[in-house]
Amino acid sequence: MKRISALLLIAAVMLSPTAMAQISIEDMAPETPKKEFENDLKTQKVETDYFSEAKYRADRMAIRKERNTLDFSANLHGSLTAFSNTWQAAGDNTITLLANINFLHTFKKNKFTITNTASAKFGYNNMKIDLNGKQQGVWFKNVDEIAISTAPQWAMVKNWTYGANIKFRTQFARGFEARGDQQKNVAPVSNFMTPGYLDASLGFTYVLPSQKFPLKVNIAPIAMSATYRHDLTTTKDYGVTKGRSKYEGGLSLQLDFDRTWGKNGWLRYRTTAYSFYGWLTDLSSMLKFEATEAAPEYVHVVPTVRWENTIDIKATKYFSTQIYVQLYYNKAEINKLQLQSMLSVGVTYTFKNK
Repeated sequence: MKRISALLLIAAVMLSPTAMAQISIEDMAPETPKKEFENDLKTQKVETDYFSEAKYRADRMAIRKERNTLDFSANLHGSLTAFSNTWQAAGDNTITLLANINFLHTFKKNKFTITNTASAKFGYNNMKIDLNGKQQGVWFKNVDEIAISTAPQWAMVKNWTYGANIKFRTQFARGFEARGDQQKNVAPVSNFMTPGYLDASLGFTYVLPSQKFPLKVNIAPIAMSATYRHDLTTTKDYGVTKGRSKYEGGLSLQLDFDRTWGKNGWLRYRTTAYSFYGWLTDLSSMLKFEATEAAPEYVHVVPTVRWENTIDIKATKYFSTQIYVQLYYNKAEINKLQLQSMLSVGVTYTFKNK
């Protein structure tokens, strides 16, 4: 019975229609809200060449060094000679001191150049002389000069410039003809601004394009030469016969040479030759003829010539020998050639920025 029931159940299942069911699962993604991002930061362009104060100072210093040339030297030379009372031969105790200062500055920018120079020389020596029957050591001035000059120039063509040249010369202290005059209240022969010289000119300068022969030639068709006598008590008038000053108009010529030899500049030679030729003057003693009322105002006068030569020889960095020779002719002072020469050895200091 049970077998029959099982067979009937199987037959009913097989004969019944087929039933199918399908279930699909869709992908359900959550909705994401759309967001817009805003940039609130301010953008700024950053330069790679940022400002550097150290670089700025270095650049300015390089420009100043390129435009400026400095040359400064100072030396002190002297000698001492002493003898005892028992010395076998006659001899006088002497002391000699000589100080020199030289300064040169040149500024150059584009076509403009200005050269400024200043020099000072002062020397004293001490020697015994007979004063009122007694031997007494007396200090006496033997070298004394102050010189200042400036020369602004503008480039014109190759190796040629045009501009002005102004020079001034005088001395520091009083000078006497004899060593014993200063103890005897004798009038001095010179003093500060007695004489004083001022030379001014307008003209052209040619620079020789050679390092081995650095020569400058200044030709000034318009020039003025002035002589001052501030102290009227001096025994010499220096051509100033009226008042305290004298002015002349004319033309001038100047040659300058300055060269150094050796790796360390052990030898240096400097020379300056200056000549002034005037045709307008108020000084009759310089004329080739005696001035009269009928004499013309414009007359030819005797030229003034001044030639300076300096040789510096360095033994070491701080010791040097200097040879100085000057030739000077000025008929207003004396109708003879004047000569000054010195040989000195001593301590020196030199500074150059190039």
